[in-house]
Amino acid sequence: MFASFLAAFFFALSATCANRSLRTFGSARANFGRLVVATVVLGCFAHTLGDGFSSASTWWFFASGVIGMGLGDLGLFAALPFLGSRLTVLMTQCLAAPIAALGEWLWLGTTLTLSQIFWGAFILSGIAIALVPTRSSPPRVRVKPIGFVFGFIAAAGQGIGALLSRKGVEVAANAGEIVQTVTFGLNTAYFRIVAGLFFTAAWFLVLHRMGRIPPHPVISSPVERRNGRVWLVANGLAGPVLGVGCYQWALATTPSGIVMPIAATTPLMAIPIAWWLEHDRPSPRSLVGAAVAVGGCIALTVSR
Repeated sequence: MFASFLAAFFFALSATCANRSLRTFGSARANFGRLVVATVVLGCFAHTLGDGFSSASTWWFFASGVIGMGLGDLGLFAALPFLGSRLTVLMTQCLAAPIAALGEWLWLGTTLTLSQIFWGAFILSGIAIALVPTRSSPPRVRVKPIGFVFGFIAAAGQGIGALLSRKGVEVAANAGEIVQTVTFGLNTAYFRIVAGLFFTAAWFLVLHRMGRIPPHPVISSPVERRNGRVWLVANGLAGPVLGVGCYQWALATTPSGIVMPIAATTPLMAIPIAWWLEHDRPSPRSLVGAAVAVGGCIALTVSR
C-alpha cells in the first residue's frame, strides 16, 4: 500500500516537472529525453545493485513495458486532441484499474474482497468528481468519438501492462527470486523503461520521417535552456525512475485491483503540487473529489 501512495506522489511530481520541460523541448523531445535519463539511471542501478537482465521474468516485464508504456502512452497522446486532458485522464484512470483486476482474476486467479472492490470503486468515483467536465468547465477541445477509442486503448494498455507485471512477479517468485523489495521494483522498472524507450524511439523516428515532429521551441535565454534541462532530468527521475520503481514494487506485493485505484489518484495529488509550484488554484469541485478519493484510500488500506 505504501508503495502505491509513493508511486502516485512521484507520478504527480513528474507531471509538474514535465510541464516545465515541455516549454523548452516540446512534447516529443521531452518525453524521449526523460526516458533516456531514466534508462541511464535505472541501468546503472540494475547492473550494479540489482540483478540486471538475469531475472526469470525479464521478458514478461519487457512485454509489460511495450504494452503499458508503449501502446498505452500512444493511445493516451492520440486521445488528447479529441477528448481534452481531463476526459482522457478520467477515462484512462477509471478503466485501467477494472481491466487489470478482471484480467488478474481470470488469468492468475487473484480475488479481491467485496470491501476492497467497493473502496476501489469509491476512490475512482472521487477521481470522477474532480475531473469530469461540466457545462461550467467543458473540455477545451471539440470531443470526437474516435477519442474514446484511443482512450480505451490507453486504458487497456495500462491495465494489461500491470497484469503482465503481476505475471512477471509470479514467474520470478516461482523461480526463487525475492520479489517484495525496493530493489526488485527498481530492477523491473528498468525492464519496462527500456522497452518503453525502444517503442518511443521507433515512434519518434516514424514521426520524424513523416515530418510530424513539432519544431523545437525557440528559447533565447541561456538561463531558460539550463532550467529546461534541469526540469527534464527531474521529470525522468520523478516519473520513470521513482514513480515506476514504486509502482513495480507495489505490484510485486499487492494485487493490481488495489494498486491501480491508489495510483489513479495521481491527478489529485498533482493539485497541491501545481498550487505550490505554479500557483494554479484548485476548484472547489476538485477539492471535494480529492477528499472523497483520500477517504477511499484510507478505507481501502484498512479493509480486508
